[in-house]
Amino acid sequence: MKIKSFIIIGVVLFGLISCNSNHSFDASGSFEAQEIIISAEANGVIKEFNIEEGDRLEEGQYIGYIDSTQLFLKLKQVRAQINAALERQPDIKVQLSALQKRLEAARVEQGRVEGMLKGGAATPKQMDDVNAEVEVLERQIDALRSSLTIQSRGINSDVAALDIQVLQLRDQLDKCRLASPVSGTVLSKYVMAHEMVAVGKPLYKIADLSELILRVYVSGNQLDKVNIGNSAKVMTDDGNGGYNTTTGTITWISDKAEFTPKTIQTKDERANKVYAVKIKVPNDGRFKVGMYGESVFN
Repeated sequence: MKIKSFIIIGVVLFGLISCNSNHSFDASGSFEAQEIIISAEANGVIKEFNIEEGDRLEEGQYIGYIDSTQLFLKLKQVRAQINAALERQPDIKVQLSALQKRLEAARVEQGRVEGMLKGGAATPKQMDDVNAEVEVLERQIDALRSSLTIQSRGINSDVAALDIQVLQLRDQLDKCRLASPVSGTVLSKYVMAHEMVAVGKPLYKIADLSELILRVYVSGNQLDKVNIGNSAKVMTDDGNGGYNTTTGTITWISDKAEFTPKTIQTKDERANKVYAVKIKVPNDGRFKVGMYGESVFN
């Protein structure tokens, strides 16, 4: 009788444990974040790199810099070239002033000779000579003005090209300053201070963990319960045999079926193919990337 009693008690306890552990859900999957790998935008040695994995960074926060000595010296050189070019810029008004005065004097003489010619005190040859001198001076002024204008335009073009180089160098110098382009938590750090980096070399990985994505998989006969914008109950183990529950929002449904991942269980295990679904979940710190979760669609 005692043995039978123990057996009955054992069966009852097993049934209770089985009932408690049996939790109904529509789909399960794992949490993921939208991770961003930040890469170097300049070549050189990292002189300072003040981040560690797990650090919370704000957008625009300064975290270090890449050696920019050569870029700074190049910028000074280009600026010196600009100053030298501007010093060669001709002063058209000043350089034409001498010829302008000679032309004014020639025109005065032209008027005087013209009056004398009318009074018979000058010859036609004298009139022709003074007219020729006025014409020559006018042509010299036009030629010199044209030459100086072309020279000035050439110098302005050179300065404009150098100004563009200044902008390029300033941009490169700005890229030597390391600042976080987004807010988030540092997941991985790939380089250390005093290492040599090149453009495109990954520096660190960052993600905004205030919201995570639970990627689950549903079978075709579950799709009528899943719509973008709908809410979904999300559950994770609380470590005590129960579940932490929160509410997420369905943000994406795959339009292409795929074979069920080996690590994922769906409600209908007979389905050969499933559809991926993303559920955005607010994270108060309980959820971690890679953690498994379950969902129930409302």
